[in-house]
Amino acid sequence: QVQLVESGGGLVQAGGSLSLSCATSDRTIRSYAVGWFRQAPGKEREFVATMNLDGDILHYIDSVKGRFTISRDNARSTLNLQMNSLKTEDTAVYYCAAGLLPPVDARRTIVSEAARYFWWGQGTQVTVSS
Repeated sequence: QVQLVESGGGLVQAGGSLSLSCATSDRTIRSYAVGWFRQAPGKEREFVATMNLDGDILHYIDSVKGRFTISRDNARSTLNLQMNSLKTEDTAVYYCAAGLLPPVDARRTIVSEAARYFWWGQGTQVTVSS
């Protein structure tokens, strides 16, 4: 069973920073596709960031490029999201998710489609005030 527990959300002023963390198991962080998604009120859930197992391929939604940084700490079995220069439009519930990787070239594969993620955390609220 895959478990994901997010932490680190909160209220911050525009231009500020927050750091999110997703605690999971050693097997999940080392063998599964992992990523961050968010859902703002009245909007569909959208992809935010992901990375491959080797950590050398990072993929972000255009609106957060240059401001957000995804990282993985295998020793602590955590997936992290550093969010800088936050904007009011970043306000949303942020979710950590995990999915299966293909049997071929798994270490270089990135997954950004929500439908390919089968396990989700409970979410953490990020609110950016103006």
